[in-house]
Amino acid sequence: MSQASWSEYKPGRSFPGVIGRTTDESTPAWPQPVRAVPGAPNVLMIVLDDTGYGQLGCYGSPIRTPNLDALAADGLLYTNMHTTALCSPSRSCVMTGRNHHANGMAAITELATGYPGYNGQIPFENGMLSEMLVQHGYNTYMIGKWHLMPSEHESAAGPYDRWPLGRGFDRFYGFLGGDSSQWYPDLVYDNHQVEPPATPEEGYHLTADLTDRAMSFIADAKQVAPDKPFYLHFCTGATHAPHHVPKEWADRYRGRFDDGWDAYRERTFDRQKQLGIVPPDAAVSPRDPDVPAWESLSPDARRLAARMMEVYAGFLSHTDHHIGRLMNFLKETGEFDNTLIMVVSDNGASAEGGVTGTTNELQFFNNAPESLEESLARIDEIGGPETFNHYPWGWTWAGNTPFRRWKRETYRGGVSDPFLVHWPAGIRARGEVRSQFAHIIDMVPTVLDVLGIEPPTTIRGVTQSPLHGVSFAHTFDDPAAPTRHRTQYYEMFGHRAIDHDGWRAVCPWPGPSFAEAGKPFGTPITMADLDDLDAHHWELYHVAEDVAETRNVAEEHRSKLIEMIALWYVEAGRYNVLPIDGSALERMMLERPQITADRTSYTLRPDTQALPAAVAPRVLNRPHSITADVEIPPGGAEGVLLCQGTNAGGWSFYVKDNHLHYAHNYVHRTLHHVTSGETVPEGRHTLRFEFEPTGSPDIAVGKGSPGRAQLYVDDRLVGEIEMPFTTPVAFNPGGMCCGANPGSAVTSDYRAPFRFTGTLHSVTVDMSGDLIVDAPSEMRMHMARQ
Repeated sequence: MSQASWSEYKPGRSFPGVIGRTTDESTPAWPQPVRAVPGAPNVLMIVLDDTGYGQLGCYGSPIRTPNLDALAADGLLYTNMHTTALCSPSRSCVMTGRNHHANGMAAITELATGYPGYNGQIPFENGMLSEMLVQHGYNTYMIGKWHLMPSEHESAAGPYDRWPLGRGFDRFYGFLGGDSSQWYPDLVYDNHQVEPPATPEEGYHLTADLTDRAMSFIADAKQVAPDKPFYLHFCTGATHAPHHVPKEWADRYRGRFDDGWDAYRERTFDRQKQLGIVPPDAAVSPRDPDVPAWESLSPDARRLAARMMEVYAGFLSHTDHHIGRLMNFLKETGEFDNTLIMVVSDNGASAEGGVTGTTNELQFFNNAPESLEESLARIDEIGGPETFNHYPWGWTWAGNTPFRRWKRETYRGGVSDPFLVHWPAGIRARGEVRSQFAHIIDMVPTVLDVLGIEPPTTIRGVTQSPLHGVSFAHTFDDPAAPTRHRTQYYEMFGHRAIDHDGWRAVCPWPGPSFAEAGKPFGTPITMADLDDLDAHHWELYHVAEDVAETRNVAEEHRSKLIEMIALWYVEAGRYNVLPIDGSALERMMLERPQITADRTSYTLRPDTQALPAAVAPRVLNRPHSITADVEIPPGGAEGVLLCQGTNAGGWSFYVKDNHLHYAHNYVHRTLHHVTSGETVPEGRHTLRFEFEPTGSPDIAVGKGSPGRAQLYVDDRLVGEIEMPFTTPVAFNPGGMCCGANPGSAVTSDYRAPFRFTGTLHSVTVDMSGDLIVDAPSEMRMHMARQ
């Protein structure tokens, strides 16, 4: 008998062949493989982090980004693309085509609450582009920063259903949280932790590694299925802090920023006019009251700030270089012309370095800022493996030229971002500017539009919600085409805005009267507050004529303002924005079902994955002991028993030179070190560290609990010191690791990874007494990581 046609047979449908008692009276039929439409383009989304509107060369910046500029010169540059003002919410929009509150991503997942728009978990009915395209024969790859699931889900205990491989990606290589060291990143390969393939001394840098892995993922599949298209979601850690880059890249900008952020902003704005990024009659937004004039700084402060910007510029140029490597790979493999490339930043430039900047963000998190003299002493290290640096917010303001304010706020400085589209095989226009209004929720609908794919009605049996964005593919070859996205709301920590037909209403939080009343950013909004905000603090801008929000016309157009406020509430009700929540601290402190707050004992074992901070024992500012069950072979052993953190700050319990040690690295400034007075004997023993607070912490000035640090061998006291203060709030980056110190060494007393060479059976962390928490400082830490 002839074989039956399988063209209509798919898994789950009725078998179209014939099944008899034996094969000679049966007809086989094969399941139909999922194949993409012949000639379907690849899709590459490049998502930059904290890169401002005025920081790419093609947007008028003096920073050299030749490879991104080339995409603009041979593609399209959009001047009116918008985001949500914060990392995770924006990334959820780029992935799903739905608004961030509808994704449960009102803010970062660390601040989740029990309301639909705020729970920090993207619902499965909001399918991701990866889940859509894999159903149409695409390979799907996620590279770089994820940060789209609760941080307490990042450990080996899972759950894994919201990891990249649980949301439609075939492969993943990157980091799960909000930021990571570029020299010693916390890497995950598919569903497990891995260590970087090299060290900084061997030339390692995360951006280069991510690029290498992206190319290898594509090549792996293409050598087997050369005609199968791919979707690559490429998310650099750049240009989020830490601004880590090889020194030679920073040195290329030596002296280029000595005239300061005011001059940068003026030059960039002039160049934006020349390039047609802003209209020739546009006005730049006025000086931000939080930004000091460059000339008001001392010569030393200017020298430090200029170097921090040189490092940032080098970081961005270095990132552009590796994006260029990826572009060259696509050209060499013949994939470049038929790859739809979209480049976007997740929000405006970041002000989390504060007014002075920092060489170590961990000092900022722990209320222990360094002095100008301390910073200057490390000026030549900035950007290197020994720092965790961020520039001053004067550069943030300059980086968002021509707009006002920055990330986390819904003025255009927070939500208007660079956006490039490049697709030679599908777009005739070359090197043109597009000014149509768009929002990142429009990216998924546009991709589906050009691929000829209808949004799926179900994904893995889950009925799908409608997309919220609209395609802008009609603008590719028609500069005069009208926008199809007429209305877009914004909300971030109660800071609200709405765009509609060239008008823009903004309600900042806090308003002036709230600041005068001592209600800072992150304060909960009551009904009385909201009534006052709605009545008195909405601003109105006609951005069709005033792109940088320089003229508040609320008084002249009161009826238009009332219309815009009403429209904001309509959109808020539609997309799960309510209830409006201006709080940050309260959200962070809220106990969540996934977290066991009252656990006091943890047992860890070697050769296991590191514990992320969200699930690790919280040993700061409380009595605790660390007990290792070890076997010391003849001749002795050495290595780390348990550690947490990095060279930016942390602690390590280890054996070296046959002695027991504990080192506490206080934000890379002070090292408390206790050593046993006798050697550790051969055989099986218990080695223990104990900390007993002897006073209360003074977290406001960056000092954790003072205390007595003691070392024991088999319950025998062998070492003791008094620690006048400890780290008060957090160690970040770096998880808790048993049996080794991967990444950068917590202490210079040994070289990482310093694996324990004896037999380590287990390490038990036991905690008792009250945990002292400084919630405002922890909130600042979580916010700075986004």
